[in-house]
Amino acid sequence: MKDENDKAREETRVAVFDIGKTNVKLNVATRAGAILETISTPNATRDGPPYRHHDLAGQEEWLLDGLRGFAARHRLGAFVACGHGSGGVLVGEDGPAAPMIDYEQPLPARIDRAYAGMAGPYLERGSPVMLGATHLARQMLWLEEEFPEAFARARWFLGLPQYWAWRLSGAAVSEVTILGAQSHLWNVPEGRPAALVRARGWDRLVPPFAPAWKAVGRLRPDLARRHGLPADLPANLEVLAGIHDSSANFYRYQAAGHSDMTVVSTGTWIVGLSDRFDPARLDEARGMTCNADVSGRPLAGALTMGGREFSRVAGTEGTGERADAGLVARLVAAGTLALPSFGGEDGMFPGSAGTGRIAGPPPESPAERRALAVLYTALLTSVCLDALGSDRLVVLDGSFVRDPLYAGLVAAFRRTRHPGAETLFNLDSQGTAAGSALLAGHAGRASPVPIALEKPPLPDLPGLADYRARWLELARAAPTTTSSTTTRLETP
Repeated sequence: MKDENDKAREETRVAVFDIGKTNVKLNVATRAGAILETISTPNATRDGPPYRHHDLAGQEEWLLDGLRGFAARHRLGAFVACGHGSGGVLVGEDGPAAPMIDYEQPLPARIDRAYAGMAGPYLERGSPVMLGATHLARQMLWLEEEFPEAFARARWFLGLPQYWAWRLSGAAVSEVTILGAQSHLWNVPEGRPAALVRARGWDRLVPPFAPAWKAVGRLRPDLARRHGLPADLPANLEVLAGIHDSSANFYRYQAAGHSDMTVVSTGTWIVGLSDRFDPARLDEARGMTCNADVSGRPLAGALTMGGREFSRVAGTEGTGERADAGLVARLVAAGTLALPSFGGEDGMFPGSAGTGRIAGPPPESPAERRALAVLYTALLTSVCLDALGSDRLVVLDGSFVRDPLYAGLVAAFRRTRHPGAETLFNLDSQGTAAGSALLAGHAGRASPVPIALEKPPLPDLPGLADYRARWLELARAAPTTTSSTTTRLETP
């Protein structure tokens, strides 16, 4: 039986600090994951010196100012940060020992060469070796080699959500979903640090692990006084360890009682995560990943930059609310195919970067371009699902599901391969923040948290299976020079 303190805690709200590459958001949510308020600001960077880095000091001022405003309208009981997996901060006793590297910052060629020789095998890394400063391990190598004094005096190297947990509470922890997201510091399948960590002596910079939902401390009183926060907030605001953004979104469905599933989040990236982990299916050449869920269990990942591909095909004028099913039917009948990849990433088709083209009659209007873009991104999604072996429940969420035809097309493509498999979609676009808020109730949760999932109507499109087969054949073929049957789209 719960006492009055437990009941009072359950009635408090959760502040969720959601850190994206371009923008950061501060949300207030219920412990059931309902978002009540959101404020947002650009994630500012500075060109240097010593390198392009994020403005953590300015971000901290904005965060605490936002907490002050929220605390005036809500009874806050927990704070949790979530963020991308390519952000890390080398910290000393009182603050950053070096600025937080912008992960798109190019590194010196000699660092790239050295890292290539020490990164370890693919399954231990959990992802391919990507460009720039994407991996926390490569950031650490650069800091150690180029800024040895700062590196020597550092106390910890913290993933981005754990940095904010440390700043607000003073407690330093590591967390498995962040280190399991292309950091190259953690071997997810074996549940241990990558060999590189011990070999370089970096284990001294890795604090003890805590689960994402654990309260690692409470708000520092000095921060509350300095920023005019309520005097009772330090005693009442629990600071949780924090979580990787994609793992937070996956956790939202786990908290709802779902398992044996693949969740596809859509936006700038199409990201598929599956809890049916089979290491034999992971393909480094196709950019597949091994992530971790909140309990440290491996999740298989497949991703492609779907948002950018969509924009290149749709064009600046093909941005209406919905694709027309009749136009999609016309494109299918005519054999008009958008073939990867229009951007600078290979995605699921190695060697395809920058070779995107149209096969068959080109689209003749902005509406046709949008219809073709929806059809194309549904095909890309189906390829990610095939790579993951997703023959059970699939849940689609994010910006793409705002167009009803997208989810229906994905379901139709799946039906040809897995007739009994269920495809559902969720129109709530704030899954990362909602999943993070749910962490505050993880330890005491006795029943699943309801989530609204819908079944998309299947479009009536004759020839869709043959269309997909032809698209796969051409997409997998080596790109050739433009001929009379292919067209290069003018893209923004």
